[in-house]
Amino acid sequence: MDDHPGQLSEYGSILLMGIIGVILVCATIGLAKFISPKNPNPIKQSTYECGEETVGTSWVQFNPRFYVIALIFLLFDVELIFVFPWATVFGNRDLIAADSRWGWFTLIEMAIFLGVLVMGLVYVWRRGDLNWIKPIHQKPTTDVKIPLSVYDTLNAREYEIKDYKIVAQTEPPAERMAAETPKTSVGFKPRFKKT
Repeated sequence: MDDHPGQLSEYGSILLMGIIGVILVCATIGLAKFISPKNPNPIKQSTYECGEETVGTSWVQFNPRFYVIALIFLLFDVELIFVFPWATVFGNRDLIAADSRWGWFTLIEMAIFLGVLVMGLVYVWRRGDLNWIKPIHQKPTTDVKIPLSVYDTLNAREYEIKDYKIVAQTEPPAERMAAETPKTSVGFKPRFKKT
């Protein structure tokens, strides 16, 4: 290899850009930590879900097919990273003029690369990893010893519906308050020693 000083300066500029990037990221995160106001309240600390009210717990089991489809997307997205440099080299007139076999070689090389990726896609497709499985909703059942005829008689019976508004208006407030307060006995009575 040639120990040309220009090569070292190119690596040095890449290292310098990396260091500047790390410094900028650390500086913006640090400034945000020191400058930003800190007024926590329950609304700010609640889960934000695209402006919708959250329903249920955050510990939800996701279908792993989300991740499989994301990985397949990344695979074909990365494929484009290799196709662009290939296209620039394939179109280089100087290389094709130097050796006419160069164009055929790069074309066959890219056909093999794309063929392996297409074979992988066909394999994943045939295996069914791209099919979306719809959940089967089953009605939960329990094994109880109560016969169904008991449930049928309870459901067939007609029940009297009381109008609680009328009952509440006819009772005097003092009697209603006495009826609503539960009469319970204290199970534990603390005793303190006097010193």
